[in-house]
Amino acid sequence: MDILSIIEKKKFAQSLTREEIEFFADGAGRHTIPEYQLAALLMAIRLNGMTREETVQLTLAMAESGDMADLSAIRGIPVDKHSTGGVGDTTTLVLAPLVAACGVPVAKMSGRGLGHTGGTLDKLESIAGFRVELSMQEFIAQVQRIGLAVIGQTENLAPADKELYSLRDTTSTVDSLPLIASSIMSKKLASGAQAIVLDVKTGSGAIMHTLEESITLAQTMVRIGTDAGRRMVALVTDMGEPLGSHVGNALEVKEAIDVLAGRVSGPLMTVSLALGAQMLLRADAAQTVEEAEMKLQDALCSGKGLEKLRQMIAAQHGDPRVCDDVTLLPQASVVADVPATTVGVLQSMDATALGEVAQHMGAGRLQKTDRIDPAVGFVLRHRIGDRVEKGEPLATVYAHTRESAKLAAEGIRQAITLGNEPTPPLKLIHAVVEAEKITRI
Repeated sequence: MDILSIIEKKKFAQSLTREEIEFFADGAGRHTIPEYQLAALLMAIRLNGMTREETVQLTLAMAESGDMADLSAIRGIPVDKHSTGGVGDTTTLVLAPLVAACGVPVAKMSGRGLGHTGGTLDKLESIAGFRVELSMQEFIAQVQRIGLAVIGQTENLAPADKELYSLRDTTSTVDSLPLIASSIMSKKLASGAQAIVLDVKTGSGAIMHTLEESITLAQTMVRIGTDAGRRMVALVTDMGEPLGSHVGNALEVKEAIDVLAGRVSGPLMTVSLALGAQMLLRADAAQTVEEAEMKLQDALCSGKGLEKLRQMIAAQHGDPRVCDDVTLLPQASVVADVPATTVGVLQSMDATALGEVAQHMGAGRLQKTDRIDPAVGFVLRHRIGDRVEKGEPLATVYAHTRESAKLAAEGIRQAITLGNEPTPPLKLIHAVVEAEKITRI
């Protein structure tokens, strides 16, 4: 068996056997197959797809390419949440502390930015000193001690996915359903959480742009996890515009802290509470969605959620003072408003284009080796359906040079459409997806 014949087979849209999938997953994990051949195979998969059986086998092969975490020492039902990626999507930093404050252990392994979408690890690293790389022993001990840890996948956890994930970001193969499903679920299965809530995005800023594609992806992942014995559910949520108003790593941490401190509300908080409620339900910490949301609201209003975030930051060697003083986060040297050039109702946003504006500013990576600039990004001042007056700010840009700020302003204007027609706000949650049941909302 050799990688070239596997590439050739998938190039002609033929199904791969379990042995062939295990061969290339093992080669990716042990770095015995060159990146250029893995990239060729990824593109063949992107163009020709995979069957349901191939996707399941790829998931299992990547999960078993390294260590399989054992979280049985953690009291209760450890829960995890994963998003397929969006713009201004800071739900993890809001819901994980709230869920932990409700007594449910949150053992979460997160990823870095992928394409135009932000990554939780990059956001957390904008906090001075914050460590995202913990050993499995440190990870488990922290969850046992404070009920919460958010880390990167450990060195030998799903190493095949780690290699393929980084290649997808730079080979235009991010938007492949089998690659997305297997990547997410291999990490989730290997990381050991017994209950998993998926946040599958749909819309202009999502990897899957249509609702039906997003529901298909959600059900594919839920079925994989259910078959592996995990408690699974997915919410299909909207990404037709950025979820939060802040886009950029330190800016998104600031917004999460503002939400937990009770200073702001809106779609970010609404979606965070909906996802958090599903986490409580899967952990047997509530019997109904209404009961779960009441518990989360109590953790929010009492300040217990913000305190839990402070504990996690301190435990992972970050500066917990940011929870009380957000100016301790990295600051941009150039701050400039982006005024509207006309009057009108905000009709639509190209959320992908907005994510790419932040990416080109340095908030994301264009190449594998690029370094993230935690301070840059922008804050949107309006949402779809709002009336905007001429000269009123569409956004505020945070950059390090005036040239970068100017380019970002041009990109933001191009991504936002104003018109005369009244436009309703976007629906935030479209469906709840279980293994054999889809409930549209």
